[in-house]
Amino acid sequence: MAAMQTTALSGIGVLVTRPAQQADALCALIEQSGGLALRMPVIEIAEVAPNPELERVITALPACGIALFISANAVRFGVPLVTKKWGPWPTHTRIGAVGQSTAQALAAAGLNVDVAPAAEFSSEGLLALPALQDVANQRIVIFRGVGGREALADTLRQRGAQVDYAEVYRRVRPTGELSDYLTAAQRDALDVIIVTSNEGVENLFAMAGERWRPWLLQQQLVVVGPRAAQRARELGFVQPAFIAAQASDEGLINAVQTWRAQQHAG
Repeated sequence: MAAMQTTALSGIGVLVTRPAQQADALCALIEQSGGLALRMPVIEIAEVAPNPELERVITALPACGIALFISANAVRFGVPLVTKKWGPWPTHTRIGAVGQSTAQALAAAGLNVDVAPAAEFSSEGLLALPALQDVANQRIVIFRGVGGREALADTLRQRGAQVDYAEVYRRVRPTGELSDYLTAAQRDALDVIIVTSNEGVENLFAMAGERWRPWLLQQQLVVVGPRAAQRARELGFVQPAFIAAQASDEGLINAVQTWRAQQHAG
């Protein structure tokens, strides 16, 4: 991506709600654009305990035609399990990524991505790809966190595939509250909140508590898909959430810049 304009977010306070270990790059881009980056992780990522089902799926990986990774965390926790079991990635198992951040994580792990959306970075985007149309009798494994949406697996099964989950991490809501992360001065400096999942919207709402919830519901959200925007509406956020065109760090920065330009135009 081209270098950020150093004043593109001048005077804008942006709250980043990503897990602590995944927030650095986005915060750096905000600051490079002249903005103020604030942090409040609303999800913690933890490994899952070893279990027979996960061992079974990893053991059967070489027999799978496609392995789909749903997030960068799926790569972070899943690839080492495969490496520990098999060494190099199994030759005949193609690799799919739901979006750019996931594909970048796979590339950083030394793996080539064979199947990935070019624009719509979601399960629906994956399902629209030619490589996932004729999958009858194929074995597919989906690397993901514990729980989550079933649409991807359900549709692949309807198309005749045999689908297993490799649930390699779990999401945990932090124990802290909003006031543990943001001072009064920081709350006053805040203009927009970036939330990158449905669960993140829900955890943010819960962590505000009764005291800060009225304040929170007045804030502007930037999210990565219509489902998160809908969930924000259901929870009572007053301003319609601004939906980023891409879920990457650069896409989120562009969304904040676009939102700001629209505010000025209005």
